[in-house]
Amino acid sequence: MSSRLASRSVRALSEVRLRSNRTIESAVRSWARSISSTPTLAAVHNGPTLATASGIHAQKAAPSFGIAPPQCRSMFIQTETTPNDDSLKFIPGVNVMGDGTAEFLDTRSALKSPLAIRLMGIEGVKAVFYGPDFVTVSKDSENPWAVLKPEIYSILMEHFSAGMPLFRSQEDREAAGPQDTQILDTDSETVAMIKELLETRVRPAIMEDGGDIEYRGFSDDGFVKVKLKGSCRGCSSSAVTLKSGIERMLMHYIPEVKGVEQILDEEEVIALDEFAKLEQRLAKNGKKEDSKMAPYMSA
Repeated sequence: MSSRLASRSVRALSEVRLRSNRTIESAVRSWARSISSTPTLAAVHNGPTLATASGIHAQKAAPSFGIAPPQCRSMFIQTETTPNDDSLKFIPGVNVMGDGTAEFLDTRSALKSPLAIRLMGIEGVKAVFYGPDFVTVSKDSENPWAVLKPEIYSILMEHFSAGMPLFRSQEDREAAGPQDTQILDTDSETVAMIKELLETRVRPAIMEDGGDIEYRGFSDDGFVKVKLKGSCRGCSSSAVTLKSGIERMLMHYIPEVKGVEQILDEEEVIALDEFAKLEQRLAKNGKKEDSKMAPYMSA
């Protein structure tokens, strides 16, 4: 009698344990299914040139004022260095301006663009430039890119994956694009040729480095006045670009052109002046080192 009771107790205990295990397994499976079905909001690659956003469902795009509707679940944002160490070119893989460019140097001018005003709100960012398929962000020298890039990536991914408008209105979009190389009825044949060359030959090359060029006039003594924008603004190599590239090409095709002059902002004048002083100090230090080594070299 006691053995039968013990046997029944063992069987009952085994059934209870089996039901408990099945309940736990069922709960684990339900939890695993819920995890696998939950979309990943964002993943950022920590490498120097690529950021990835996956599983982001694009919202219904607002009226497009200079933005392509990227209705996709994934976005890859690449970065490219420029001749200017304080400017980086961000390539989202979709059209930005499509046609034309736009530059924002302060928060007042950035009010026309929701994306620009957010980027300008990042501490250390001092300028934003839109190209046909890229965004150039320029910073001050105090803030490193390692600190700024994650926030820039986040803002760009959120903006383009959601299909948000680049400008607040169509009027702002039309006013932002460059009108400087548009050939007018009042332009002389020489000015028309200058504008044509700047638009078809010079501008595409400069955009490769994340910048742009703006035509500012042609003087009576044969000098073409231009302004560099984007990553080329304040860049120490801009003078070389003007003289060895743009000036030489314009003078080759248009005999009336005698030279090219760059129109500078006040901060650009200061930056170039500081660079010239640095070059002078380096040259002096080099001469001192040479003079110290002269006795040993003669021996």
